[in-house]
Amino acid sequence: MQLRKLALALTVGLAIASFFVFDLGQYLNLQTLKEQQAAIQSFQTNNPLLSVAGYFVLYVVATALSFPGATLLTLAGGAVFGLLWGTVIVSFASTIGATLAFLMSRYLLRDWVSQRFGQRLAAIDDGVRREGGFYLFTLRLVPAFPFFLVNLLLGLTAMKTWTYFWVSQLGMLAGTVVYVNAGTQLAKLDSLSGILSPSLLGSFVLLGIFPLIARKLVEIVRTNKVFANWQKPARFDRNLVVIGGGSAGLVTSYIASAVKAKVTLVEKHKLGGDCLNTGCVPSKALIRSARFLSHVARSQEFGIASANAQFEFADVMARVQAVIKTVEPHDSAERYTGLGVDVVQGCARIVSPWEVDITREDGSTQRLATRSIVIATGARPFVPPIPGIEEVGYLTSPRAS
Repeated sequence: MQLRKLALALTVGLAIASFFVFDLGQYLNLQTLKEQQAAIQSFQTNNPLLSVAGYFVLYVVATALSFPGATLLTLAGGAVFGLLWGTVIVSFASTIGATLAFLMSRYLLRDWVSQRFGQRLAAIDDGVRREGGFYLFTLRLVPAFPFFLVNLLLGLTAMKTWTYFWVSQLGMLAGTVVYVNAGTQLAKLDSLSGILSPSLLGSFVLLGIFPLIARKLVEIVRTNKVFANWQKPARFDRNLVVIGGGSAGLVTSYIASAVKAKVTLVEKHKLGGDCLNTGCVPSKALIRSARFLSHVARSQEFGIASANAQFEFADVMARVQAVIKTVEPHDSAERYTGLGVDVVQGCARIVSPWEVDITREDGSTQRLATRSIVIATGARPFVPPIPGIEEVGYLTSPRAS
């Protein structure tokens, strides 16, 4: 077994090395294709089956060995065989070549990778079994990674060969059509004036916008997959439900109401959240008093011979509460109700992507269907799990307030 792997690795290595040593890439460029266009067309006309077989084998080998120039070969398929047959030939040749590269990677490298990274590979294999087909389709439709890397890396996973084959063929089909179509137009380019032909310009436009269209298609597929387990309501009670009446929730509700959206804001504790009640506002008020006392103690730094200030901490905290009361009306339920926001004191629970159950303070419940949900529930202080910390009387922002 090891000898077979070594022989295959040497064969593949020699083939790849020969490609670069003998500079075979010089034949895989657009200029060569145009120069040889007449000869290629003549050979194809006189030897249709042989030309198909030769092109098919060349494409499979180039793809299996990850040679550069697959794009040029695809364009050549369109130029020589036309849109229909060019698409059929390239689609199967590219998929077979990619699958061969996938199998070579698995045969040569998977055992070695498994021995060195067994636990990590097991976790990856589990994810591939659950979502591998979809992610492969995404990579084929919108090539975030070069195709040869996709072949190499997925060959190291437990993905089934048949799944890899049909998902790859389906995912690459749309891109294949676009490139083969561009090849059919390049074949008609006999002079510089042909560059401005509508059909050729249209082909290049397709090449440019295809990644954008493909990305949008992937987003639609992903969204439909996420929402597949829920039924969308026939009508909506609200445009927006905001869960959490802190800074983010209040600003969101304000902007939504300003554009006349129907908004419900749910808060289970105090409007204004940490910022008004235990965070930004009280801390800045306290810091302001502390800074004043610091300046008094350092009066000589400011050219004042001496200064003195007497204070009671309870008075300082009373000022802090007074500052909170001054700001509080800006974050109040009355203000936001006046802006057109339905303010609810209670708890919210998301039951579907479009539905929220609200339990009010009096125990009554309500289910709202909404087009969008904003989760602005904020956070809470993290208390590190230090032994004995509960006995020392530690402070957090809520406890200090």
